[in-house]
Amino acid sequence: MPASPTARPRRRLVFALIAIAFLVGFLSAFALWSKRQLLETDSWTETSTELLADDAIRTAVGGYLVDTLFSEVDVQAELEEALPPQAAPAAGPIAGAIRRLADDVALEALQRPRVQELWEGANETAHAALLRIVEEGGDGEVTLDLGDIVDELGQRVGIAEVSSRLPEGAAEIVILETDQLEAASSGVDLLETLAWALLALALVLFAIAIYLAAGWRREALRSVGVAFVAVGIAVLVARQVAGNYIVDQLATTSAVEPATEATWTIGTSLLTEIGSASIFYGVVIVIGAWLAGPSGAGRAVRRELAPVLAGRGTAYAALAIVVLLLFAWSPTPGFERLPVSILLIVLLVVGVEALRRQALNDFPEQTWDTGVRRWKDAARSVAGRGGPHGPAPPP
Repeated sequence: MPASPTARPRRRLVFALIAIAFLVGFLSAFALWSKRQLLETDSWTETSTELLADDAIRTAVGGYLVDTLFSEVDVQAELEEALPPQAAPAAGPIAGAIRRLADDVALEALQRPRVQELWEGANETAHAALLRIVEEGGDGEVTLDLGDIVDELGQRVGIAEVSSRLPEGAAEIVILETDQLEAASSGVDLLETLAWALLALALVLFAIAIYLAAGWRREALRSVGVAFVAVGIAVLVARQVAGNYIVDQLATTSAVEPATEATWTIGTSLLTEIGSASIFYGVVIVIGAWLAGPSGAGRAVRRELAPVLAGRGTAYAALAIVVLLLFAWSPTPGFERLPVSILLIVLLVVGVEALRRQALNDFPEQTWDTGVRRWKDAARSVAGRGGPHGPAPPP
């Protein structure tokens, strides 16, 4: 039956809302990623730990530490003073050997708990300075001070009191400069608001679209699921394209390209999780729409579920098992955050109620007892045939 003239504009409105929600959801993914990477100390520190665990980044950091140590401490001159005059010419080769040793020692030290704690502490301090400046205002730069790690490296290769001989700022890596911080300071409040406001707006638009799709809500729900999947794919593609461009711009030589690429990959791992989560939720929504559909497979599944859904006790006991399995699996970061976890549980309850109502309307005769009898008969039938491969051979 063709759609009425009034139904067609409403259908177009529903799909327009879903399209707008797709765009808003795409933007919210990047806002959430930026907020958590920039403003959450735990995420910042966890990312820094993952960075140091990468071989290419660890090699680059180790090279920086060694370069800093030997550029600020004239090892050859100190050896010439310490050695007898007749042995002074050996100071150069010895200094070179110590430097080569320092390269190996630096890589080994960066895998030790003591040095990793110093690395985490330096990143926490840098993040605290970042928050202080962008939230309270003020001038300055955000730097990663690796002086303590350079001092630790000096002790490991036999160079004492390195920290007292390092000029101020000699072992600091500038993360954000003053002009960049001014822009960050003006955008922090907006970012904190947008991160959740955009996500909430996308969900509201999806909900309105489903509400307006009277008479074909299952189709609208399926379209919402597809939109979720599309958001996830778009986020992953955008991350890949942006990563290729940024690595090409920042990697000035082929030697630093692996470290730059690893930094982007690890630094945007949360974006990958957000995109993957959107795909996961979209697939679940599409499956839910399929379960509610008139197709033979959907009806068959509802018939098998009807005995479980017939009583609220068995329905919610089954839901509790599913929830426990999901939280044990934790397929998306949302299962690890209380507000999102609560929202997911509420949506699961709504979904179970909707599926329960439809299953009972379609199969009112299906109760727990009838279901148990049918399942037992099916099990006996399979056992009598000797399983799926035919009857059992005679003894």
